[in-house]
Amino acid sequence: MTTTETAALYRRLAETLTRTVESVPADHWDADSPCEGWTARDVLRHVVETQSYPLGNVGLTLPPAPDVDVDPVGAWTQTRDAVLEILDDPARAGLEYDSQMGRTSVAATFGTFFCFDLVVHRWDLAHATGLDETIPAGDLALVAGFVEQAGEMLRSPGVCGPAVETPADADEQTRLLGALGRRA
Repeated sequence: MTTTETAALYRRLAETLTRTVESVPADHWDADSPCEGWTARDVLRHVVETQSYPLGNVGLTLPPAPDVDVDPVGAWTQTRDAVLEILDDPARAGLEYDSQMGRTSVAATFGTFFCFDLVVHRWDLAHATGLDETIPAGDLALVAGFVEQAGEMLRSPGVCGPAVETPADADEQTRLLGALGRRA
């Protein structure tokens, strides 16, 4: 995937997350999420905070965002915009570093793990706050591809919990979320 394609994919998935974040009723931010011990606000805090992780590996930083406790929408949109500014710059997006999975670039990391994260955590927010939980078929395929690529790394502490059983007749979304430790 080129840096331009990565930026476009991230932009599309980030916009979907943005619509969900903007739709969360103010009194639902403290609702329990599917992530054990986390509220909807904690899920968003995780998304906002982790966006900077691969950037530090190449000497880049994101500007401080508003506090998720005070302005969850502002925290996300400012972080999203700062990441997109980097991804839209091929020189910065193409910076390489050594990761757990080998040599990679900022764009490759955002195009795989962080796009996966945007889809899954958008579902977490929607599930926690009573919003539309539907994951489009193309995004399910993207997540499934990353799950296959990541293998057991997904079971590392702080990534995904153990898989949960799903009914034999469960739809693709329910099965995939079950593989990620979520009960749909």
